[in-house]
Parts: sequence; structure tokens; C-alpha cells
Amino acid sequence: MTRQLRAGVVGLGRMGGHHVRVLGQLADVELVGAVDPQNEARRAVTGTEVLSTVRELVDRGIDLCVVASPTVTHCEIGLQLAEAGVATLIEKPLAHDSKSAQTIVETFERNGVLGCVGHIERFNPALQAMRRRLDAGELGALYQVVTRRQGPFPDRVVDSGVVLDLATHDIDLTAWVTRSSYRSISARTAHRSGRPHEDLVSVVAELTSGVIVTHLVNWLSPMKERVTVVTGERGCFVADTVTADLTFYENGTEPVEWDRMASFRGVSEGDMTRYAIPKREPLLNELTHFVAAARGEPNDAVTLREGLTTVRVAELVRESASSGRTVQVHT
Repeated sequence: MTRQLRAGVVGLGRMGGHHVRVLGQLADVELVGAVDPQNEARRAVTGTEVLSTVRELVDRGIDLCVVASPTVTHCEIGLQLAEAGVATLIEKPLAHDSKSAQTIVETFERNGVLGCVGHIERFNPALQAMRRRLDAGELGALYQVVTRRQGPFPDRVVDSGVVLDLATHDIDLTAWVTRSSYRSISARTAHRSGRPHEDLVSVVAELTSGVIVTHLVNWLSPMKERVTVVTGERGCFVADTVTADLTFYENGTEPVEWDRMASFRGVSEGDMTRYAIPKREPLLNELTHFVAAARGEPNDAVTLREGLTTVRVAELVRESASSGRTVQVHT
């Protein structure tokens, strides 16, 4: 019989509350406690003992832990858990800067402890199905990736702008679905809502594969949009990660008889297919893989080094925006 792993959660904000809920659903996991210094957060959780410090949680004998606290606290908390030998999933972004992210990576590696990053979009059914189809060559050669991540300002964010909080989703998922890394980045940011951090970013980048990438991210839109479009020689895939739908728009094979329209349209329209795919909750997928990693079983958990790479690219986005220049990504 498989031994239950003893788990904890640090940070009981919106995302931390979801981790508590989903960990409680896993048959091979026992949630033994959570940590949050805020009384409001402590009162919002029932059925789980809420502690004041990470040390108290470690002393409960936990095997694994999820860190869902504010980004600026990830390094301090992560180092405590690494030194205690606790397998840890740190919510994205891994840290507020690459220096802290590098420290986290080195500390977990030095102690021989499992560390993972919560880049949840990798576990969205639509993007998982897209990646499988791209790997199978269904689009042929890839030309472009466009992501749009827009919506109103979330009250939960107090310590970062859209680049670290939102664009890191798109940076990671783009490299993941294309199996390619960033080569160059040009970006512009804006501050339109009077907050200290940027609330809008527009990015144009090139991957090492030659694919051109565009990211549009903001906290200024009244509608919520989470869309990834990958265009290739045979058509394009559109993944909506809000609804977990994947749609294929095929290049047409029927000739356009109207000459002027044919020259204007270029590639002609073909069939549209919306795939029927299983829609398992992304967080449940993510935590299942994290638990498998903690057991030493096959898994697709996001590694700390992958999380570090994403933070580095995000820093280059901000560097490009502040300098007004295209920057090169050095690996």
C-alpha cells in the first residue's frame, strides 16, 4: 500500500486556498497544516490547522510543501524548506528577480531536495493537447506564436507588475509548447492606473527556432482573455485556457475564383475543428505530477531551472522596455 505523503501549504491567499482544496482531494496525500500570518486568511480556511511559521509546519514532519505566498517571500521560505529537506512546489514566478531564483535553485540542488515551479498553464488541457499535436507535426513548420492575456486589475497582486505576475505564464508556455527558447526580445510597458508597477506590456520576440512571438498582457481590459495562437504552414491552433478549448483552423484547399480577393487573402480559409478533449482541472494535474515527482515516479513537473529561465527572460522584457532597445538572450 502506498504511504500517504504529509503535505503543507505556505500562503493562504486565493491560490493558496485552491492548493489546500486540491491537496485535500488527493488520496495519497495528508494535508497536515498551512501557514499564513494574516488573520483574514487564517479564518478563511476550515478543516486544516493554520500555523504562524514555516518552522512549525516543518516540525509537523511534512514530506512536501506548496509555497503560495507573495513572490518577494519565495526565496526566504524556499531556502528554509530546502534546508529542511522538504520537497517543494513554489508558485510562479520562482522569485522576484533572477539572483534570488538562482539562489533557490542552487540551495535545492546542494541539498539534494526536489524543487518545482507552479507554471500551471502547462497543465491546462487545451495547451497539453496543442503540444501533443505540434509534436506530431500537425501544423508543419511553425511561423508564429501570439498570446493575449488581458483583464481587470486583480486585488491580490501587491508586489509586482504584469511582466512578472502574468507575462511569465506566456513566456513559459511559449517555450514549452514550441520546445524552443527565446533568442531576442523587444518590449514596451506602460503605467496607466497610477500603480508603481507596470500594468501593460507588449512584447515582440524571436525564438531560437526562428518562430516570431508576440505577447500582449495587461490589467486594463474589462474582459478576461487567455488565448494562445500558434500559426504554421498548415493552419493554426487556438487555445483558450479559460474554457480549455482547442480549435484548429485549417488552410483551405478550395481555390478562390475572385482574383482580387484571392490576392488579398493569401492563404484561403478551410475547415474549423474544435477538439473534444478531457477537461481535468489544471491545478489537479499539476499537483498530481508534483506528488509523483516527490515519490520519484515519472512526472512532468516544472523544474526549478526552467522557472529560473522564465524569470531571466522576464527581466530582459523589462530591460528592453526601459532601454527602448531589442535585447539578446544569452544562455
